[in-house]
Amino acid sequence: QVQLVESGGGLVQAGGSLRLSCATSGIIVRSNDMAWYRQAPGKQREFVARITSGGRTNYADSVKGRFTISRDNAKNTMYLQMNSLKPEDTAVYLCATGLLVTYASGGALYWGQGTQVTVSS
Repeated sequence: QVQLVESGGGLVQAGGSLRLSCATSGIIVRSNDMAWYRQAPGKQREFVARITSGGRTNYADSVKGRFTISRDNAKNTMYLQMNSLKPEDTAVYLCATGLLVTYASGGALYWGQGTQVTVSS
Protein backbone atom coordinates (compact mmCIF):
# COMPACT_ATOMS: atom_id res chain seq x y z
CA GLN A 1 0.00 0.00 0.00
CA VAL A 2 1.06 3.58 -0.58
CA GLN A 3 1.68 5.34 2.72
CA LEU A 4 2.88 8.86 3.36
CA VAL A 5 3.73 10.19 6.81
CA GLU A 6 4.55 13.84 7.43
CA SER A 7 6.71 15.07 10.29
CA GLY A 8 8.60 18.16 11.34
CA GLY A 9 5.75 20.51 12.11
CA GLY A 10 5.68 22.67 15.19
CA LEU A 11 5.44 26.16 16.60
CA VAL A 12 7.85 28.78 15.30
CA GLN A 13 8.15 32.53 15.44
CA ALA A 14 7.61 34.67 12.35
CA GLY A 15 10.80 34.85 10.33
CA GLY A 16 11.91 31.43 11.46
CA SER A 17 12.48 28.24 9.51
CA LEU A 18 11.15 24.71 9.57
CA ARG A 19 11.78 21.59 7.50
CA LEU A 20 8.97 19.15 6.90
CA SER A 21 9.55 15.54 5.90
CA CYS A 22 7.29 13.12 4.06
CA ALA A 23 8.39 9.53 4.59
CA THR A 24 6.91 7.13 2.07
CA SER A 25 6.35 3.43 1.55
CA GLY A 26 4.85 1.59 -1.38
CA ILE A 27 6.26 4.04 -3.91
CA ILE A 28 9.61 5.07 -5.31
CA VAL A 29 9.89 8.80 -4.79
CA ARG A 30 12.17 9.38 -7.77
CA SER A 31 9.62 7.72 -10.07
CA ASN A 32 6.62 9.77 -8.95
CA ASP A 33 5.47 13.34 -9.00
CA MET A 34 4.88 14.54 -5.44
CA ALA A 35 3.47 17.67 -3.89
CA TRP A 36 2.87 19.58 -0.68
CA TYR A 37 -0.45 21.15 0.21
CA ARG A 38 -1.70 23.05 3.22
CA GLN A 39 -5.07 23.66 4.79
CA ALA A 40 -5.89 26.26 7.41
CA PRO A 41 -9.05 25.99 9.55
CA GLY A 42 -12.10 27.05 7.58
CA LYS A 43 -10.14 27.42 4.36
CA GLN A 44 -9.76 25.45 1.16
CA ARG A 45 -6.84 23.14 0.68
CA GLU A 46 -4.08 25.07 -1.04
CA PHE A 47 -1.36 23.83 -3.35
CA VAL A 48 2.11 24.71 -2.08
CA ALA A 49 4.79 22.99 -4.16
CA ARG A 50 5.40 20.12 -6.56
CA ILE A 51 8.40 18.09 -7.63
CA THR A 52 8.13 15.89 -10.70
CA SER A 53 9.76 12.54 -11.36
CA GLY A 54 12.15 14.45 -13.60
CA GLY A 55 13.15 16.79 -10.79
CA ARG A 56 11.33 19.90 -11.97
CA THR A 57 9.67 22.03 -9.31
CA ASN A 58 6.93 24.61 -9.18
CA TYR A 59 5.50 26.67 -6.34
CA ALA A 60 2.49 28.67 -5.35
CA ASP A 61 3.15 32.38 -5.69
CA SER A 62 2.58 32.84 -1.96
CA VAL A 63 5.61 30.71 -1.06
CA LYS A 64 7.90 31.26 -4.04
CA GLY A 65 11.35 32.33 -2.90
CA ARG A 66 10.73 31.17 0.68
CA PHE A 67 9.97 27.45 0.39
CA THR A 68 12.00 24.74 -1.32
CA ILE A 69 10.74 21.28 -2.21
CA SER A 70 13.26 18.47 -2.55
CA ARG A 71 13.65 14.72 -2.28
CA ASP A 72 16.16 12.18 -1.06
CA ASN A 73 15.86 9.18 -3.33
CA ALA A 74 17.99 6.95 -1.10
CA LYS A 75 15.68 7.61 1.86
CA ASN A 76 12.54 7.63 -0.30
CA THR A 77 11.60 10.87 1.43
CA MET A 78 10.37 14.26 0.27
CA TYR A 79 11.07 17.52 2.10
CA LEU A 80 9.75 21.03 2.31
CA GLN A 81 12.21 23.60 3.60
CA MET A 82 10.29 26.64 4.83
CA ASN A 83 12.15 29.88 5.47
CA SER A 84 11.01 33.38 6.39
CA LEU A 85 7.82 31.97 7.82
CA LYS A 86 4.80 34.22 8.20
CA PRO A 87 1.70 33.86 10.40
CA GLU A 88 -0.35 33.26 7.25
CA ASP A 89 1.68 30.09 6.67
CA THR A 90 -0.07 28.54 9.67
CA ALA A 91 -1.85 25.40 8.49
CA VAL A 92 -1.84 21.64 8.42
CA TYR A 93 0.68 20.62 5.79
CA LEU A 94 0.04 17.46 3.79
CA CYS A 95 2.11 15.56 1.28
CA ALA A 96 0.56 13.79 -1.67
CA THR A 97 1.37 11.68 -4.68
CA GLY A 98 -0.49 10.08 -7.54
CA LEU A 99 -1.04 13.59 -8.84
CA LEU A 100 -3.83 14.18 -11.32
CA VAL A 101 -4.00 16.80 -14.03
CA THR A 102 -5.96 18.81 -11.45
CA TYR A 103 -3.14 18.68 -8.90
CA ALA A 104 -3.02 22.48 -8.56
CA SER A 105 -6.53 22.37 -7.07
CA GLY A 106 -5.94 19.32 -4.89
CA GLY A 107 -6.21 16.44 -7.35
CA ALA A 108 -4.17 13.55 -5.96
CA LEU A 109 -4.76 9.89 -5.19
CA TYR A 110 -2.66 9.41 -2.06
CA TRP A 111 -2.38 11.65 0.99
CA GLY A 112 -0.60 11.75 4.30
CA GLN A 113 -2.32 12.65 7.56
CA GLY A 114 -0.68 16.06 7.81
CA THR A 115 1.55 17.90 10.26
CA GLN A 116 0.62 21.13 12.01
CA VAL A 117 2.69 24.24 11.41
CA THR A 118 1.94 27.26 13.58
CA VAL A 119 3.74 30.56 13.05
CA SER A 120 3.38 33.16 15.78
CA SER A 121 3.52 36.92 15.24
